[in-house]
Amino acid sequence: MLDTNSNNDLRGTICIEDIEIGMTRSLRKIITDRDIELFAEISTDHNPVHLDDDYARDTIFEGRIAHGMLTAGLISAVIGEQLPGHGTVYLGQSLKFLAPVRPGDMVEAFVTVTDMDISKRKVTMETYCEIDGKKVLKGEAVVLAPSRKFD
Repeated sequence: MLDTNSNNDLRGTICIEDIEIGMTRSLRKIITDRDIELFAEISTDHNPVHLDDDYARDTIFEGRIAHGMLTAGLISAVIGEQLPGHGTVYLGQSLKFLAPVRPGDMVEAFVTVTDMDISKRKVTMETYCEIDGKKVLKGEAVVLAPSRKFD
């Protein structure tokens, strides 16, 4: 069964017993200057390529970009809020950054279940982010999904 949903308001939990290979969830977010500033404060990453227009214009990016981990955080939000959702524990995440994300970009983050070990509650997912259908980040996540057996 292919289950897709890109509703940012969808929240909750899908237990391991109900997860199927091919299930997909996503969310959309416009990356704002405020997002970048807050992430810089939280992470203590004040690299001027993220915060200083004059500095960033003279880089290979020719302008300011969002922190890569800010973009990756959208994947975490899909996993923690939608699939599997509340109660999920991250075990690992690989990331490859393919293109910059700029203030004002609408980013869509996707997770798709590619493998499962129900006895261990492990779920493997393809993860990626897109802007206008172009991938800007891709990777794979492995998580421990919640189970009704442990409620």
